[in-house]
Parts: sequence; C-alpha cells; structure tokens
Amino acid sequence: MDVSIAQTLEQSVNAQKTADASDKIKGSIMEAIGKLVGDPKVEAKGKSQQKLPKSDAKPKTTSKP
Repeated sequence: MDVSIAQTLEQSVNAQKTADASDKIKGSIMEAIGKLVGDPKVEAKGKSQQKLPKSDAKPKTTSKP
C-alpha cells in the first residue's frame, strides 16, 4: 500500500512539473508575440506568466478506504 501512495505522489509531482514547463513555454510564446506585434501588454503578460511560482502548490491527495 505504501508503494501506491508513493507512486500517486510522484505522478502528481511530475504532472505539476509538466504544467509548470508548459506555462513557461506559453508565456515565452506570448512574450514573443507581444514583441513581434508591438503590444507591450501582451509582452508583459507573457513575462509574468513565465514567473508564476506554481510549483509551490501542494499536490492534491485523496485517501482511499
């Protein structure tokens, strides 16, 4: 039973890392588009999206009976 809990937590952490990486990529694309079209709001939004500390969020755990 301990193995399944550890696997669940590891999967949750891996999912969070993947989400963080995709948010950084989305932010860098948004920043580049803002630079390309000359829109400082879009560029700033992209920069801020890259800096969001989402990895500090604790993974959800569910207890199984």
